[in-house]
Amino acid sequence: MSDLIADAIDMTFTTPNGDVVRALKNVSFTLKEGELLSVLGPSGCGKTTLLNLIAGFLRPTGGLLTLGDQEIDGPGVERGMVFQQGALFEWLTVSENVDFGLRMKNANKKETARKVEEWLEIVGLQGFGDTPTYQLSGGMQQRVALARCLINDPDLILMDEPLGALDALTREKMQSLVLKIWKETGKTIMIITHSVEEALLLGERLFVMAPRPGRLHKEYSLPFAELGLEQDPRDIKNNSEFAQTREEILSMIWNMEEEIMGTASS
Repeated sequence: MSDLIADAIDMTFTTPNGDVVRALKNVSFTLKEGELLSVLGPSGCGKTTLLNLIAGFLRPTGGLLTLGDQEIDGPGVERGMVFQQGALFEWLTVSENVDFGLRMKNANKKETARKVEEWLEIVGLQGFGDTPTYQLSGGMQQRVALARCLINDPDLILMDEPLGALDALTREKMQSLVLKIWKETGKTIMIITHSVEEALLLGERLFVMAPRPGRLHKEYSLPFAELGLEQDPRDIKNNSEFAQTREEILSMIWNMEEEIMGTASS
């Protein structure tokens, strides 16, 4: 089982002028294989720091992160990352972007070509393989980024505000695509977002983080990701339970932001 376990994670930074900033404090949770987790919180609560620790871009100053039975001590092929901006090579074609990781591993060319076609179809980009990436819209580029991540078959997919730069309609379509990929592949997914609605729609589990030092403030188990596989996202957002939970979390984060502003101005 490739469960992700965070055990009492602390993260402290020292600024260039010598100030010590405690970004995360005693963060503990288990993300089971195949679960879809969304993470919310006020600005500066350590959401992205936590994601970067799990990705292996940073090392925690306290505690232990493991995936399966292996400690996370750097980047690894078992973890895939999708960024807010796709981090694509815009001068390459769509197919060349998608198969980049496999080419770096000198994978079988015939098998790689088959996998590229398969993933382009899954993300709705069949027929675009030879298109230069710079010619694609933002939403299409994020589809390429998803395919590039998934073709490498990671156990855990990490998403840092992957839909934040998209217009509302494209974002809604991409949310449905994320749910489809989660259900069809059985992958474990952790997504960071600033949108309460998006976190509710995509999170089978949802963490609300408290402001610095970042801590897990509240956890929700939600039905909306499963509902989103069958229902229109707009219908789900009109669901009374969805609306009630949205208002509860918005108030929670609003109060945290007010507290941060009050502390900063005092």
